[in-house]
Amino acid sequence: MNSAFMEAAISLNNDYVREWKEAGKKVVGYTCSYVPDELLYAAGILPYRVRGFGATEATIGDTYFGPFICSLPKAMLQLAGEGRFDFLDGAIITPGCDSMRRLDECWRKAGEDISGILPKFFFHFGVPHKYADYTVKWFIEEILRLKADVERHFGVSVSDDRLREAIRLFNKSRDLLERFDGFRTAGNPAIAGTEALAVILAGTTMSRDIYVKLLEELLETLEQSRGTLKDRTRLMLVGSASDDVNLVRLIEGERAVVVADNLCFGSRFHADRVDETGDPIEALAKRYLAKNECPRMYGEYDGRLKMLIDKADRANVDGVILQNIRFCDLHGSENGLFERDLEKAGIPCLKIEREYGPLVETGRLKMRVEAFLERIGQRRQSA
Repeated sequence: MNSAFMEAAISLNNDYVREWKEAGKKVVGYTCSYVPDELLYAAGILPYRVRGFGATEATIGDTYFGPFICSLPKAMLQLAGEGRFDFLDGAIITPGCDSMRRLDECWRKAGEDISGILPKFFFHFGVPHKYADYTVKWFIEEILRLKADVERHFGVSVSDDRLREAIRLFNKSRDLLERFDGFRTAGNPAIAGTEALAVILAGTTMSRDIYVKLLEELLETLEQSRGTLKDRTRLMLVGSASDDVNLVRLIEGERAVVVADNLCFGSRFHADRVDETGDPIEALAKRYLAKNECPRMYGEYDGRLKMLIDKADRANVDGVILQNIRFCDLHGSENGLFERDLEKAGIPCLKIEREYGPLVETGRLKMRVEAFLERIGQRRQSA
């Protein structure tokens, strides 16, 4: 695999971001995959997925959030308070959950206390919790509000033609990533889950033109390669935001391979194309709001369960790991339901709770994964 993917995945201000900034162009971070990247890209702005990766303490995060809350937004605020996001020209915060909604007010308050950590463009982007005609209308209005503020603040104009051009480019990358998924789910996978996550993460931190070229090169390499992971236990990773390749590396070890996932930093990132006909704003609203794999969306559990079962069948998985960040009410609650219903469907599950950030619980996690692999092995023998 091209090392560029891994380098982009394990660093915040990577070479691609620096090159973009050195060219005099702007970077705007966003916290949730419901933000339409195409709108920013059409404005000549690099859309950058904000992560908490690299935070080693929570002194600032605990000051504004308190201890009993999801550690992902706390890690983001920690990095912001340390000046690690000083390359951002703007930030877009969404109410993906209540913890992430509070990042908006906590970052603003921290910005009053710590000079220079609040980007001059700071936007709260509302996202409905349900997909319906009236919520699509609301989401269209919200995207138009974001578009107007981006144009006003950065002195740019985003035409429909530029939006359509960006949509075509991002759709091309989605098509390439769908082909890439085929190499993960093959009977003899050509790439491990650790590297696969790095490939997908890289797309959230670099110019889409460059990303498409790198994907095309990677696919050519994979087409000529022979898989070496045929005899490993095949797993699917599901649940809370997971953007640490080391977590997947720990899960895979020497015996397993993560052949599929349902993560917002993973396959949700590229699922579904944007309609390239008609009004581009409406097309963006429908595509992004219809991404109901997230438990924040009301009334969609049955569809999410069916999607997981279908994905598990296509990838021929031996088991599913359901993980959630501690204090994540959404994924923590839904993972309990998934465990019950997937087990009923004959799919072994392991449900684990963890902290976001450095793998301080490596021993415990590794022991539980090893026990799960043993259970799957015994199931195979008795089948």
